[in-house]
Amino acid sequence: MKKLFGIVLLLLAAGFNTNIKAQNNMNHTQHLDAKQQSIAGISALTALGDIEQLKIHLNKGLDAGLTINEVKEILVQLYAYCGFPRSLNGITAFMAVTEDRKQKGRQDMEGRSVSQVSESDKYQTGKKTLQALTGREEKKLADANAFVPAIDTFLKEHLFADIFSRDVLTYQQRELVTVSALAAMSGVVAQLQAHIGVAMNTGLTASQLSGCFRIIDQVVNKNQGDIARATLEKVLAAKK
Repeated sequence: MKKLFGIVLLLLAAGFNTNIKAQNNMNHTQHLDAKQQSIAGISALTALGDIEQLKIHLNKGLDAGLTINEVKEILVQLYAYCGFPRSLNGITAFMAVTEDRKQKGRQDMEGRSVSQVSESDKYQTGKKTLQALTGREEKKLADANAFVPAIDTFLKEHLFADIFSRDVLTYQQRELVTVSALAAMSGVVAQLQAHIGVAMNTGLTASQLSGCFRIIDQVVNKNQGDIARATLEKVLAAKK
């Protein structure tokens, strides 16, 4: 009888540990709320070019409370990181999704419209935005920006002034878009590492970024997720 009771206790303990592990894995992703998880999935799948899966995640994003204009802004920003073709394909997919939902009687929130940047000196606007994101003052151009000053101008005047200064998405949401897209693509570890640091400056935590990379496991593959996690570890190590 004692032996049987011991076996029962062992089985219960094993089941309890399994449930705890499952809950921990679930909570690891749930550090991102439903809207953030949708932003990560939409961004990764747009960068990847997986349109069928993207349509599923676009629906999930609208169901999670993303407005139509927020999704549009995500897809617009992504052209700066994965190119016009994939951004335009994502926009076309979103057009199809919104039309399908409309025909089914779904009423999605349009959301507020974007305010255009009105600064006369967009270079200085972009420079200030970049410094706010990185937390570092730029005293002189360095690396690729010094080697090819034109790319520095495009980055500051267009990416960080024209795009990042638009007010539909927060800096934190924009960095989640960027990190998710870069994590989905191969060959951009240096840029991913830089933007993980910037994302943390906007308030995204290591746990939230780990949750983002679990989404990369699911929608891209585990190898890409592992690369992203290893890159996150490098950023965390550098902060010690």
